[in-house]
Amino acid sequence: MKWVRPGHPEYDETRRLFNAMIDRRPAVIAPCADPEGVAEALAYAKTHGLDVAVRAGGHSVAGMSMNNGGLVIDVRPMKSARVDPEARTATVGAGLTCGEFDRATQEYGLAITGGRVSTTGLAGFTLGGGSGWLERAFGFACDDLVSVDLVTAGGEQVTASAQENPELF
Repeated sequence: MKWVRPGHPEYDETRRLFNAMIDRRPAVIAPCADPEGVAEALAYAKTHGLDVAVRAGGHSVAGMSMNNGGLVIDVRPMKSARVDPEARTATVGAGLTCGEFDRATQEYGLAITGGRVSTTGLAGFTLGGGSGWLERAFGFACDDLVSVDLVTAGGEQVTASAQENPELF
């Protein structure tokens, strides 16, 4: 696991958010490339009594994806997109942006209701509801979420859907 702390050459760039009015300084940022990294970061936060924020794109206007003195789980390295044009679904990594998702789906004539900014993280956008340009015709992005593979606060990897772990979905 790569830990980015104050003094690390990438610290300032890694903590910079879309809203430049938010200038928070976490004790450590954990760029996670996979769910195991997320679980490791959560265990570290628990061991050290650190508050946790999760960053997908860093577009939270209120700065919810960054904190002061805590640990930030940065899922931006988790970029992947697999489109099934026949099922009209996509399986994506937590670090994918709306623009990257659009590039992956456009060749199949597919889209989400749309983020208004292409660099918005798709995970946070969807979990926040997913308001976009096409919502009046097609609803919010969260309305089309089929399932999510996630890491619980306790570090357990689970799938949540309407049928499996519906209390998390």
